[in-house]
Amino acid sequence: MSGLIGKKVGMTSIFDENGKNMPCTVLEVGPCVVTQVRTTETDGYEALQLGFDDAKKANKAASGHAKKAGTVAKRKVVEFQGFEGEFKLGDTLTVDHFEEGEFVDVSGTSKGKGFQGVVKRHGFAGVGQATHGQHNRLRAPGSIGAASYPARVFKGMRMAGRMGGDQVKVQNLRVLKVVADKNLLVVKGCVPGHKNAYVTIQK
Repeated sequence: MSGLIGKKVGMTSIFDENGKNMPCTVLEVGPCVVTQVRTTETDGYEALQLGFDDAKKANKAASGHAKKAGTVAKRKVVEFQGFEGEFKLGDTLTVDHFEEGEFVDVSGTSKGKGFQGVVKRHGFAGVGQATHGQHNRLRAPGSIGAASYPARVFKGMRMAGRMGGDQVKVQNLRVLKVVADKNLLVVKGCVPGHKNAYVTIQK
């Protein structure tokens, strides 16, 4: 799937032609520079490596890699497949790659929420009642294992732990607006990540 790299600006809402208020997310997409062209002859597959957002500091390896494309080192580098047409090192792809009305998939890292209990992390109901001698058990997980058989806790048991910070893909988000002069893409609904988080947008 072809696509571009972007950054989450934030959420807002707009009205459609019927007057319905739709929540949407504003993404800053591109310009992305082609930093490497993968070919079947040399790499065994075809893809484009794109770079987005100039890095303030970079090591010699990253600087030398970007110098081949005539650009500076980038903070975010991602490979995409499925591009139509011929591209060479140093080419720039902009938000014009997308059109209003089409559907895209947006991937990113979800917000990290730290160590959370089972009620928030997995939607457990808790004990539910404070009567019958319950004491500070309203959000407890309850029993986690059986008796002397199997005498252990099964793997994958839903328990408290770190929540968030996962790679998440939200599919089939409709493109509501493309603001080419400001490199902005407005999609319907929400996308993973905090403000200024990097995301990838695929067609």
